[in-house]
Amino acid sequence: MGVSSRMIPTEDASARKREIEEKLRQEQETLSFIRENLEKSDQLTKGMVSILSSFESRLMQLENSIIPVHKQTENLQRLQENVDKTLSCMDHVISYYHVAKDTDRIIREGPTGRLDEYLACIAKIQKAVEYFQDNNPDSPELNTVKARFEKGKELLEAEFRSLLTRYSKPVPPILILDAISLDEELEVQEDVVLEHLPEAVLQDIICIAGWLVEYGRNQDFMNVYFQIRSNQLDRSIKGLKDHFRKNSASSGILYSPAVQTKRKDTPTKKAPKRPGTIRKAQNLLKQYSQHGLDGKKGGSNLTPLEGYDHDLRVKHLSDALNEKHGAAAGKDDVLDIEIDSYIHCITAFVKLAQSEYALLAEIIPEHHQKKTFDSLIQEALDNLMLEGDNIVSAARRAIMRHDYSAVLTIFPILRHLKMNKSEFDSTLQGTAASTKNKLPTLITSMETIGAKALEEFADSIKNDPDKEYNMPKDGTVHELTSNAILFLQQLLDFHETAGAMLASQVLGDTYNIPLDPRETSSSASSYTSEFNKRLLSTYICKVLGNLQLNLLSKSKVYEDSALSAIFLHNNYNYILKSLEKSELIQLVTVTQKKAESSYRELIEQQIQMYQRSWFKVTEHLADRNMPVFQPGTKLKDKERQVIKDKFKGFNDGLEELCKIQKGWAIPDKEQRDFIRQAQRRAVSDAYRAFLHRCANISFTKNPEKYNKYRPEEVEEMIERLFDTSA
Repeated sequence: MGVSSRMIPTEDASARKREIEEKLRQEQETLSFIRENLEKSDQLTKGMVSILSSFESRLMQLENSIIPVHKQTENLQRLQENVDKTLSCMDHVISYYHVAKDTDRIIREGPTGRLDEYLACIAKIQKAVEYFQDNNPDSPELNTVKARFEKGKELLEAEFRSLLTRYSKPVPPILILDAISLDEELEVQEDVVLEHLPEAVLQDIICIAGWLVEYGRNQDFMNVYFQIRSNQLDRSIKGLKDHFRKNSASSGILYSPAVQTKRKDTPTKKAPKRPGTIRKAQNLLKQYSQHGLDGKKGGSNLTPLEGYDHDLRVKHLSDALNEKHGAAAGKDDVLDIEIDSYIHCITAFVKLAQSEYALLAEIIPEHHQKKTFDSLIQEALDNLMLEGDNIVSAARRAIMRHDYSAVLTIFPILRHLKMNKSEFDSTLQGTAASTKNKLPTLITSMETIGAKALEEFADSIKNDPDKEYNMPKDGTVHELTSNAILFLQQLLDFHETAGAMLASQVLGDTYNIPLDPRETSSSASSYTSEFNKRLLSTYICKVLGNLQLNLLSKSKVYEDSALSAIFLHNNYNYILKSLEKSELIQLVTVTQKKAESSYRELIEQQIQMYQRSWFKVTEHLADRNMPVFQPGTKLKDKERQVIKDKFKGFNDGLEELCKIQKGWAIPDKEQRDFIRQAQRRAVSDAYRAFLHRCANISFTKNPEKYNKYRPEEVEEMIERLFDTSA
């Protein structure tokens, strides 16, 4: 066992030695291989170096041969290029001397029909001018091409004027109306585009204008532009006026069938509302101003409201005013047309001015657009403002004649101006202050004269004289009342305009209107709508108060107090019914909460005043002075005479009152029936009681002489009161 353990390490060492010796042998073989390869590489390197050295030597020889040749060739090429450039420059310079001759025919014939070719010729001439100015400013050729350039520029300016004049036409009235009208049945309005120039012509004009600005150094064409377009704008608006005068009076329509059939898939356009109610009011108010104030005609020929027997006359009057077919328009219809025409022309001006600016923006340089536009619209705008001033002047003269219907003409115009003021201002944005202030100045003038008319109308109601021959003989509604109510009713359609009109004159102090701090401002135009409403309410109450005082004064003209009461009753009732039927009552109650009840009290007071007229009839039926007797007792002569006198007094009084009051009038059927029934009941009951007391009394041998009427006959007689047809 001990021997085996010692032999194991010896065997391992031998194996290890053999392994190391094997590795050493392999490494020696590898080293030998590397050495052989290194020797081969050295040989190859030496061969390559030899080749490269030979190649380098040859390249140097080649370079020394080629470089002189290259330099000589490069010099020759440069000389060739210089010769070519010199020849080209000579040709170019020579061409400048021939420009005048080459372009003579085209310049003489002008740019019409060949603008691009013409501008190309102008460009050649311009380059020639620049060449001679830079290189030979003293040459005669410079003057020649300069003259040719100026001639070309003049012809371009002439072409600009010619194209603009030839193709600028007034916009047809039908197209204007189509553009400014709004169809209430259409949810989305179709925007009508006004094309002032054909597209091809417009492009030529834009091209010429651009050249004149950039190369022509000329702004005269802008004056030409605004003069021509200004004339067309003015002619377009005048054409619209003529359209109204020719067509509206004869046909009653403002739109040609051509407009209505233009878009077959859209509903037919509605003609704008005509101020027929205003015209009716003006007609009646003119009667009032001419007859009522001057006192040349008596009685009332005006129409009460619903519930009155002669109400049909209102409809007849309205129908007559609106009927225009088959006959020429009367004076009032002409005025209607003029009002409509002016309102539409204002709207048309805004629409046309906007389209003119859009056209101008394509032709005129941006920094000249506002000034040119300002000049372009002046003539048409001045004519519109002059027409507005004439309306104000006519209203002023009418007011001086106490024709207060003139204010009704101003209302629709003023409302339209104020409604369109923002769009008007937007259209004129950037123009001179004098231009922008024209419309506000006109609005202020209309508000001033309108407020004056309102105030003077209120004063005229208060101061209308009490003339006996101007009073209705039957006690019906006075013309003054009808006119005043009719006038106030017209204010309903323009309540905002009327309120602002009063506020613009700072009339709050006049009416003692309490101001809310939120409604006060340094300018009357900033009053709120609520304040204007209260101001108008106070004005209406003032007119009604003046009317009431005047009616009370007029009623004293009647010698018969009963007729005076009927007169006041009719007028108070007419006022109340008018207020209730219209929205006037809502406006009145803004400042007078108890106005309705106050009028009802006044009406009741006058009914009671009238009923007192029957006391002289019914007093004969009272027990006063009636003899006291026992049944079957014979009356004394004096006692019999008392009864006879009572019968006679009743009969005579009844006959007299029925004869007189039958000719009086209570137009309101409801009130007429109420007063008849109340009086019939009161008299009939008293008469029946009197007959019952006298039934068994023998006071005469001829009872039929005194007992002339049965109670039913008395009732029939009273039932015929206030019946002028009976």
